[in-house]
Amino acid sequence: MKIYKITAEEIAEKVRELALAANMYLPEDVKSSLAAARAAEKMPQARAVYEEIIKNAELAAEKYMPICQDCGMAVIFAEFGQDLFVEGGGASDALNEGVRRAYADGYLRKSVVSDPLFARKNSGDNTPAVIHWRIVPGHSLKITFAPKGMGSENMSRIFMLKPADGAEGVVNAAVETVRAAGSNPCPPVVIGVGIGGNFETAPLAAKEALLVPCGKRNPVGFYAEMEERILNGANRLGIGPAGIGGSVTALDAHIVARPTHIAGMPVAVNLCCHALRHASGRIEGRPCNE
Repeated sequence: MKIYKITAEEIAEKVRELALAANMYLPEDVKSSLAAARAAEKMPQARAVYEEIIKNAELAAEKYMPICQDCGMAVIFAEFGQDLFVEGGGASDALNEGVRRAYADGYLRKSVVSDPLFARKNSGDNTPAVIHWRIVPGHSLKITFAPKGMGSENMSRIFMLKPADGAEGVVNAAVETVRAAGSNPCPPVVIGVGIGGNFETAPLAAKEALLVPCGKRNPVGFYAEMEERILNGANRLGIGPAGIGGSVTALDAHIVARPTHIAGMPVAVNLCCHALRHASGRIEGRPCNE
């Protein structure tokens, strides 16, 4: 078997690049959804909020400044090719080094505290990152950087439903999460729903659901229908942008489903504000004899 290599320095620089891009530039699918929401919004005051949100994203890109003051906890999804070897340092250390560089170079707010309960002392560089590794076939490393602010993260929930609760139970849980959150997650929101797995994996599926492009439906028909029901239910709540009321509270809803136990149906709902930030990149390995 041929072994390929990448360097720790390459990983750190790629993370730095992606972290800066994610914080400064809103993805095109999110911008399109915001424009559609502005057009669909019937309430003048709510439409004015959408104008401000869109202008904010435009100014962030133009002036190369963060979209939001909460530059988030660094969440990294890393798909690591099983034929890869990392030269010059540890892979996790390199990911964290990239975060460290980006948050210093971009003057991004550093929000991580090392102890969650007592000292709550800021780590000073927004590390450690939350890293989700996946070993995949091949010889490249794909990195997705998704900074997640705590305002919307705090509004997320997990429900340990019974299988008999069915699709209705899932839809109700998702819509209820949005209703209970109100203005706290800085609506309009995108709704990520993870179904299945167990207590620890359903929330991860929900966070992965937030990476699905806005406007893209689940390839499985009945899940796609549930996404529409969740989206319509959330928008009927009338919370509106910034919680001032209006007809568009959620930009989209996405479901990621996983196999689960016969006796359970975990459901996690992870909300994200309109600053749905993420950026992806890939590093290709080189044969080790080069």
